[in-house]
Amino acid sequence: MPDAFARTGPPDFLLTDAETAARVDAPARFAAGVSDAARAALATAGGDHTPDGKRPRTQWDAALGWFVSSFPLLGALAAGMTVVADVEVVRAADISIAAVNADAAEIYVNPYAGLSEEEWRFVLAHEMLHAALRHGERADWRDHYLFNVACDYVVNGWLVEMNVGQMPEGLLYDPELKGCSAEEIYDRIAGDLRRLRKLATLRGRGRGDVLGEPLAHPGSAGRYVDLDEYYRNALVTGLAYHTNSGRGHVPAALEQAIRALDQPPLPWDARLARWFDEHIPTVDKRRSYARASRRQAATPDIPRPAWVRPEENVRLPTFGVVLDTSLSMNVTLLGKGLGAIASYALARDVPRARVVYCDAAPYDAGYVAVEDIAAGMRVRGRGGTVLQPAVRLLERAEDFPADGPILVITDGDCDPLRIRGEHAFLIPAGTSLPFTPKGPVFRIR
Repeated sequence: MPDAFARTGPPDFLLTDAETAARVDAPARFAAGVSDAARAALATAGGDHTPDGKRPRTQWDAALGWFVSSFPLLGALAAGMTVVADVEVVRAADISIAAVNADAAEIYVNPYAGLSEEEWRFVLAHEMLHAALRHGERADWRDHYLFNVACDYVVNGWLVEMNVGQMPEGLLYDPELKGCSAEEIYDRIAGDLRRLRKLATLRGRGRGDVLGEPLAHPGSAGRYVDLDEYYRNALVTGLAYHTNSGRGHVPAALEQAIRALDQPPLPWDARLARWFDEHIPTVDKRRSYARASRRQAATPDIPRPAWVRPEENVRLPTFGVVLDTSLSMNVTLLGKGLGAIASYALARDVPRARVVYCDAAPYDAGYVAVEDIAAGMRVRGRGGTVLQPAVRLLERAEDFPADGPILVITDGDCDPLRIRGEHAFLIPAGTSLPFTPKGPVFRIR
């Protein structure tokens, strides 16, 4: 036998009873060691301590690890989120308790907030839902802070209903708002400025905890993933595990919001087509014997009516186009917008549209054939952006119907518009209008 495998130590008959028992239980001790190692690995993955062992386990680390091990709905999210507890970072951003940035998948926490582990569970779940449900992008044209407050009411209501951790004192919660969407709550609080001054998010009073940009800190790294797909997969998968494992109740509104993420939204051109269907009537054909009859070969003696369109003296459907021709307008935006308008107008049998170019002053192009819109038109102007005169020109034109819908194509850098009748806006994706629009907004991608 090689020396490396030779038995060392005293023979068994010289050992005490306790030492003999320890040697006999060597397999059990080995199994216990393996179990301890596995437990330590799971503890590291769950946040019980940092992998390098340089930072002691904190309450927010333990709270984040709890989601990974015990709360499937947010477990996948928690595994991909990073908690940044840098005093200088949160002090520079004026963060009272916590904030989140969805792009970096980072939650910024104030280590001196003085919360318990149960309260940190609530706070981290709150910020993870903000990021996963993309509340920053959903604000759209609304005031971002007010919409952040509205989302806080919704998220806190869900977490209280699911009994996730313990809600810290002073957070936004109102049982009467149960079942309301963030948009509904926004409409309620937007008109109560006196109450608004007293509201505060987890970041503090007058400051939203959904950050538009990640905070710079040592060791920060960019993310190179499709954020929409990442958050959608994390929430949808978590909901499936949570439901199948019977881990607890999920509010119906939260489940509906998660399932809505799994259904991609309609593209802008499909929504524009639906708008045409709603506001621009089709020209109904009718059968008539007035024109030359069309006969079938099998029955040449039987005259048959032909499909005909209304005569020219019958009012045909039309619509108005206000085209922003300022220097800031993108040629690609103009092409996509005009092409979509022309194609849907042809599908609805609209022969002409009333077009008004506008920059610093309106230029009335009159009624333009839809085919000419599709082929491209010569754009005049390219000065500043004042669109209200163009809208007023259409509304006062004697040859434009009072109930005719108006489409406004602009890059969003324009004056506030007031349009009486049906109207819609076409703007580039990622931009917003400097006013609250009354009609639908289609974002061209």
